[in-house]
Amino acid sequence: MHIASRVTQLSALALGIAGVLACGQADASGFQLRENSVKNLGRANTGTTVARDDASVAVNNPAAMVNLDKATFQVDATSINLDADFDGGGFANAGTPLASPLSGGDGGDPGDPALVPAMAMVFPIGDDFRLGASVSAPFGLKTEYDSGWVGRYTALTSDVKIVDLTVSGAWAVNEQFSLGVGVFLQRSEVTLSKAIDFGSALCLGSGNPLNCANPAFPFHPQQQDGTVVVKGSDNDWGWIAGFQWRPVENVTIGYAHHSKVDHTLRGDADFTLPGAAAAALGPLAPGDGAVYAPLTTPATDTLSLEWAVNENVRVLADVQRTGWHTLEQVAIFRDGGTPLGSPEVFDWDDTYYFGIGAEWDISPSFTLRAGIAQDQTPTQDDHRTPRLPDNDRKLYSIGATWHASDALSIDAAFQRITIDTPTVDILAPGASPALPPSSLTGEFSGHANLFGVALQYRF
Repeated sequence: MHIASRVTQLSALALGIAGVLACGQADASGFQLRENSVKNLGRANTGTTVARDDASVAVNNPAAMVNLDKATFQVDATSINLDADFDGGGFANAGTPLASPLSGGDGGDPGDPALVPAMAMVFPIGDDFRLGASVSAPFGLKTEYDSGWVGRYTALTSDVKIVDLTVSGAWAVNEQFSLGVGVFLQRSEVTLSKAIDFGSALCLGSGNPLNCANPAFPFHPQQQDGTVVVKGSDNDWGWIAGFQWRPVENVTIGYAHHSKVDHTLRGDADFTLPGAAAAALGPLAPGDGAVYAPLTTPATDTLSLEWAVNENVRVLADVQRTGWHTLEQVAIFRDGGTPLGSPEVFDWDDTYYFGIGAEWDISPSFTLRAGIAQDQTPTQDDHRTPRLPDNDRKLYSIGATWHASDALSIDAAFQRITIDTPTVDILAPGASPALPPSSLTGEFSGHANLFGVALQYRF
């Protein structure tokens, strides 16, 4: 059998890796995570850069570490559960006379519960200085669709883990103003998979596209599916800087900037082909091998305000800007530098997060919290994929702290996230640049529930 030379460019890696690198967890827009403090969770992530009794400021705004006058150790854990459903369909060989409806189901619920842990500690050094350290996950994703779902040529599994190890310091310039700086080592790990329509590649690549409709031809669209699994990782550095200012006794303002981090993910692509397709392709079959892809995690700027209404009631607000413009596209390369197809375009926008919350000390032992927020999506209608069926979100939170003793406190919080209906209308590139793509059109409905618990010890 003759296979056209264009099939030699077959590479599902180039078709899928960019999508997973730009995907997000359900609790925040894009692939951002904010779950490094259960106290913050309980007031809809407000007051993050001015928090008083919270060691997570070691990473959220080092300048606010001056609020802690004792050595403080804190462990937080948040369970994130995304429930989502897809309704739609698509076509193989979209845009050609040989287009055929995609087979498969709705993919099931892609979001299994995921646990996001965090740890932070702060140490006073005299009256005016603090040292802090934190381990947290600022970005992440875990979704998995059923293997035979209708969008399998776009996404199956997407698993992104990004973890920061932060060391920071603070200086109380005077009683009203403090400065803080920090550095963090960021570890990024990515695993993704998707299906490949080798049936379309073989019948269209045979030199006679009519073979796709010929019952006597051994290969047909959607009847020789293979898969590709891509894994990559990288370590790189970033920095944090911020200030805290009390212009009057009952008002506190905090600001922090977290830098972007430029990664070059390095790893491997592992292809699996049906036996008949592998035999037909022979030496033209896509090979396993080393790959790399640039990825920039975005910078954030956060401004917080706390107004102490009285000794027991505080109102807090946050505005955060996330610089998603750094993710315009993702280009994939083999180890030798050869591009794997054209860059994948995302064209993400910068986003803003607006939240307001409150705390009430109902007694020396108990504090109640609540908050609401609006979170913008960076995704564009023209480029949204099922790897990130994202849209604008509303967040509703409640929480509480029990001060079991002067040294020990326990926190709990719940957050409900509603997501505006995301629509998907995309073309997934074909098995080679010369072959027609598959289309996927539909909409997602879903929501997320977050539950967090934390323990803090001061000594």
